Amino acid sequence: MSGTATPFTFDYNDRLIDNDQMLSLYYHMLLSRLIEEKMLILLRQGKISKWFSGIGQEGISVGVTLAMHPEEYILPMHRNLGVFTARGIPLNRLFSQWQGKEAGFTKGRDRSFHFGTQEFKIIGMISHLGPQLGVADGIALAHKLKGESLATAVFSGEGGTSEGDFHEALNLASVWDLPVLFCVENNGYGLSTPTEEQYRCKDIADKGIGYGMESHIIDGNNVVAVYRKVSEILNSIRKNPRPVLLEFKTFRIRGHEEASGTAYVPDSLISYWEERDPVTNFANFLIDEGILTEKEEKKMRNKIKASIDEELQVAYAEKELTPSEVSELSDVYHPFESVLKKEEEQTFEKRYVDAISEGLFQAMEAFPELVIMGQDIAEYGGVFKVTKDFYKTFGTERVRNTPICESAVVSAAMGLSINGMKAVIEMQFADFVSSGFNPIVNYLAKSHYRWGQKADVVVRMPCGAGVGAGPFHSQTNEAWFLKTPGLKVVYPAFPKDAKGLLISAIEDPNPVLFFEHKALYRSLSQQVPEGYYNIPLGKAAVLSEGDQLTIITYGAAVHWVSDALKEFSESSVTLIDLRSLQPLDTECIFSYSKISGKVLIVHEDSLFCGLASEIAAQIGEHCFEFLDAPVKRLGALETPIPFAKVLENQYLPVKKIVNAIQELLNY
Repeated sequence: MSGTATPFTFDYNDRLIDNDQMLSLYYHMLLSRLIEEKMLILLRQGKISKWFSGIGQEGISVGVTLAMHPEEYILPMHRNLGVFTARGIPLNRLFSQWQGKEAGFTKGRDRSFHFGTQEFKIIGMISHLGPQLGVADGIALAHKLKGESLATAVFSGEGGTSEGDFHEALNLASVWDLPVLFCVENNGYGLSTPTEEQYRCKDIADKGIGYGMESHIIDGNNVVAVYRKVSEILNSIRKNPRPVLLEFKTFRIRGHEEASGTAYVPDSLISYWEERDPVTNFANFLIDEGILTEKEEKKMRNKIKASIDEELQVAYAEKELTPSEVSELSDVYHPFESVLKKEEEQTFEKRYVDAISEGLFQAMEAFPELVIMGQDIAEYGGVFKVTKDFYKTFGTERVRNTPICESAVVSAAMGLSINGMKAVIEMQFADFVSSGFNPIVNYLAKSHYRWGQKADVVVRMPCGAGVGAGPFHSQTNEAWFLKTPGLKVVYPAFPKDAKGLLISAIEDPNPVLFFEHKALYRSLSQQVPEGYYNIPLGKAAVLSEGDQLTIITYGAAVHWVSDALKEFSESSVTLIDLRSLQPLDTECIFSYSKISGKVLIVHEDSLFCGLASEIAAQIGEHCFEFLDAPVKRLGALETPIPFAKVLENQYLPVKKIVNAIQELLNY
């Protein structure tokens, strides 16, 4: 666009929009403009820390928002102030948000527009941009599953269309016929990078062709054109659900954010777009048509300015935040008290994989709002057949095959949670979670802490070596997530635990990474209660008790250690199966470490920065005076996981366990 923009024609005459609607559109654009002008002054005065200006683009935010129903979700970006004000958010709360005060939406934990509010059905963005689009898919999917004729609108800039999340989200929405408006504000530059360095197609709207998606180009500086076209499309997709890609031609008059400036933009281009200012041109039209007089416009302007000043004083008067570690820590997770469902006396011998399948099936029965998603999980039953025939009972709406797009699916799961549903995602292999890493660690993990929104999502993670699957299908990558506050991580070793812990993970409204070792799927059986029961997260299982040595482990390593202990039948050893890695049962760990004074920690993952390191550090910190030997750690080689059996056997620490036990017993 930069350097080649063609003049827009501002045709505001529309017989389907009455004078009151015209005045409403202008009022909301003017409100947004005057707030921005005030914020730029406050920025220079150091009273706010940062500002992303939407001056010149008010027609898009206002036109789209006023075209939507109040109960429909909007997912704006950081220069869509008009979305927030047109939805009627009290200005003093917005000002408190920008000043990092308690009355804001994030309690000072995030800035500017990085927040959401269920009250106003606005879901704010994260700085990584792309996941927002997939979240909109999930929100729209929930509406569709609940039979609600509602649409969802999500914003992106032209720069964001280069991200993989953009393509994944559009493809997913198209495949699932989701009523989503993908609103792209093509404003000329992604920070300083012009559009010709962002994409090669003539228009962003052309990208809709690749997804079989309807698309339109709209003059983003003409608020009437925006309002009319968006209203028309919304009415259509509410009745006939489908996604639509909208490209709004506009321009960013100011810098990406104020500190970046606009030195990289030719002066002539800025002048060109200043002449096409959406607020000034629409005001002139309203006055020329007699819809608004100059006196009335001045009165409106002065009234808005007075309101801004008044609301600012309310925000200024609010006391500064008082830091509280208790408050900070308590808001990382959504409050949840597990209600124990007792195990039935009747049990059946079940394989590990069948226990997981049964737990998932019974959770689907217990929670009609639960949706499971993943590649090949419906008719095919998943690569490990965990969901075999589920679709016959629950239908393919709740047992959903997905395209190969892990990031969009994780984001969509977040959207389902925002819109009151639950989601379980099957990663075909835990290794593939890297393709969905960003929304897990930056969206799911942080949403409750940031603005109180739960992420009611379980990610099932078939993992582990021992099956000759090589570097891309064998990782046990729990350590990737243990460092991220806001996530829970579960890793059962037995069929009975796998079923009960999976049910608890689904009951829990917080995001849970649920690791299932592939080598145990069909090699391990156990008596498992038939009915619905749960096992609380965060409670380790003590498999044997002794006072000579404490061994702490989880997953397949539990069975490796159990086999090794057969060579020490005369020894008194405590064996702890952690089961839950986050939250971690430190009470159990410390108690038995103090009793034995010697501790061995074993896991399948490579040793450096694995969970064993953290547990060893905590034991050293809290149990030092009780220790009779250094805490010993045992893990896999510091290499990727090899394919050949002899190399895989060397990689795993199985053959080192006996020697490690002997060394500690003899210490």
